[in-house]
Amino acid sequence: MKIYTKTGDKGTTALFGGTRVPKHHMRIESYGTVDELNSWLGLVRDQEMDQVFREVIQTVQDKLFTVGAILATDPEKAVLKSGKQRLNIPRISEEDIRFLELQIDQMNDSLPPMTHFILPGGHTTVSYCHIARTVCRRAERLATLLHENEPFDEMVLSYLNRLSDYLFVLARKLSSDLQADEIKWVPKKMD
Repeated sequence: MKIYTKTGDKGTTALFGGTRVPKHHMRIESYGTVDELNSWLGLVRDQEMDQVFREVIQTVQDKLFTVGAILATDPEKAVLKSGKQRLNIPRISEEDIRFLELQIDQMNDSLPPMTHFILPGGHTTVSYCHIARTVCRRAERLATLLHENEPFDEMVLSYLNRLSDYLFVLARKLSSDLQADEIKWVPKKMD
């Protein structure tokens, strides 16, 4: 597979299905941000942590390629007029979302209850996880805007939403495992 094709030299790129759009198109912004998230998750996975978390993150990275494929597909070319799927694109399922929810619940069971917002930080690994969480939230915002204009499978939106929740709880769990301080945000009283 050749890396450079020169077809994007004039500021356009091809969607899955062949349609060309400007590189600043909302669809490109959406799946580009998912790609950015996937890269941040690779950095998180490279940190010292329990192997179980590494395996979950790798599973998530795989699912993010599915999310990217869905977002990178021209909806008009994805299905035939009969409603049958034209392109062979994987799907995000309820099971994928339940998997994240199970991981969240298992981690939450070992953590003290939250009573305040938490300032990101405390350890480099935790900070990377918070960065991934905020990139995930941006991906969700962009995907939501795209969905308003060019609808796609809503499971993608649910998955991104749950993934940001997972990353928040993972950051808390990593703080606990690494014995890093979890600094609560307590608003200062106005005089």
